[in-house]
Amino acid sequence: MGKRFWGFAMSGIDAGNGADLAAEEPTTDASTDASTDASTEASAEPSTPALSTQPVQTDPVGLGLLGWLRWVWRTLTSMRTALVLLFLLALASIPGSIFPQRGSAPVKVTQYITDKPVLGRFMDKIGMFDVFASPWFAAIYILLFVSLAGCVLPRTMQHWRILRSRPPVAPRNLSRLDEYRVLNVDANSQAVLDDAAGILRRQRWRVDTSQFDGATGWVAAEKGYARETGNLVFHLALLGLLTAVGLGALLGFRGTVIVREGSSFADTRAQFDSFAPGRWFNDSSLPPFAFTLTDFVADYQRGGQQNGAAREFSAKVKLTSEPGSAPEARTIEVNDPLVVDGVKTFLVGHGYAPTITVRDTKGQVIFRDSVVFLPQDGNYTSTGVAKVPDTVPQLGLQGFFLPTAAVDAVLGPHSTFPAPDDPAVFISAWVGDLGLDSGRAQSVYKLDTSAMQRLGIEALRPGESWTLPGGHGTVTLDGYVEWASFTVARDPGKGFALASAIAAIAGLALSLLVRRRRVWVRVSLAGNGDTVVEVAGMTRSEHATVSDDVEELTTALVASARISSSTPAGA
Repeated sequence: MGKRFWGFAMSGIDAGNGADLAAEEPTTDASTDASTDASTEASAEPSTPALSTQPVQTDPVGLGLLGWLRWVWRTLTSMRTALVLLFLLALASIPGSIFPQRGSAPVKVTQYITDKPVLGRFMDKIGMFDVFASPWFAAIYILLFVSLAGCVLPRTMQHWRILRSRPPVAPRNLSRLDEYRVLNVDANSQAVLDDAAGILRRQRWRVDTSQFDGATGWVAAEKGYARETGNLVFHLALLGLLTAVGLGALLGFRGTVIVREGSSFADTRAQFDSFAPGRWFNDSSLPPFAFTLTDFVADYQRGGQQNGAAREFSAKVKLTSEPGSAPEARTIEVNDPLVVDGVKTFLVGHGYAPTITVRDTKGQVIFRDSVVFLPQDGNYTSTGVAKVPDTVPQLGLQGFFLPTAAVDAVLGPHSTFPAPDDPAVFISAWVGDLGLDSGRAQSVYKLDTSAMQRLGIEALRPGESWTLPGGHGTVTLDGYVEWASFTVARDPGKGFALASAIAAIAGLALSLLVRRRRVWVRVSLAGNGDTVVEVAGMTRSEHATVSDDVEELTTALVASARISSSTPAGA
């Protein structure tokens, strides 16, 4: 798996396994001498002439099923595979930011498919409008989860065993380490060892000692294993985040609905314009609340560089939290959702719905409704259609609603400000076959005019009427109401996701701030009977040194009351 298992994502974490320092100790003199002697003896032996110059023929041996499975598992749980999967997950998330998604903007998805039917239907089939619930995104997600689990869990067990083990014995040749000090002292050898162990323990080092045997003795200490602990906590927290997101996708739901002023919404699946439940979601878990949109308030910046920028969006509703309960006034704002039994209702958009009345030649009302028009720009130039099937021939209306109407030769009818300062609607009327009897689903925001004939176009302000040519009745703009778009969702994994995010930050901080190092003290007798004290240390943390620790320990030993005199012998 490699000593630097995860130089992961956002940090230069030194994620070497817990035995890095022990595994990378300098080669001892004994091993060097032994290898030199072995090579000398080998070179001294007479060579044996080859018995045959013919190459040996061997049959190739395959890996077999077990071997291939082992290879696949090792490849999947390798650092390279995990990084590739992480990159693919980030790459697969890009379409979710570029294209409208059904979970957050179903109206824009419908409009996109309407404007680009061929491309839109193809993108819909491959999941571009519901990226995070698509099979290919789920495949990358699951593979990344398995790769992380296969890497982190075995390393966690290994790290736990290392934490319970004793610090490694000092290498034979301490002078080869990064930092090295040697002292000649006039003191009891065992007393020096005891002093070194006490100093290190007070500084919260993990310490292991040996008794002075008349010739030598040592103290081994290590510190900074919180670095590897933090690294593992960080990656375990990533697993927790993936688990929390998965739980939310399986047990939660997300739906969107457009509610006009004066209209109501009940938390049942049939009331949603779009609904995306988790695979394990049960409709009975929907809390039975309902609300009525009594007023939508929008305020915009007037004048200056931010002219037309939104300053306030809020929806005032009457909430009935359960059947039979008294309605209570609530306000839903962009960053302040309505919460009922763990289900959150977010305010995500708004627009205008002109109220249109159609009468026949006898003055009878054959259509009256507030029709939702979809915004096309920041000034809420909106488009929409109204279908009147109860006439012969059938009647269709399509047009623009302009909150602050303006007309010019370049842009045509358009709005110059998002607030309804001078509202107007430009309507074109069509008669013929609406295609509603064909059995094919139609968008409520698109009018199929392939089998229809246009009667004309007219601009109307609130209260004005248009008498349709050919005796097809009249169209009146009674006024308008505003509508709000809500996203209703429940994510049962959000609490676990928050805890995992906090743990990831804490683990990352430990990985970046803690230095991992080891120090050793060896006491031996010189030929003249003096006590020789060697102090050495090494670190495996990048951009870190152990010189301060070695120097501090050396100074503390010299200042110890048990050492009557000391002479630095070299560094």
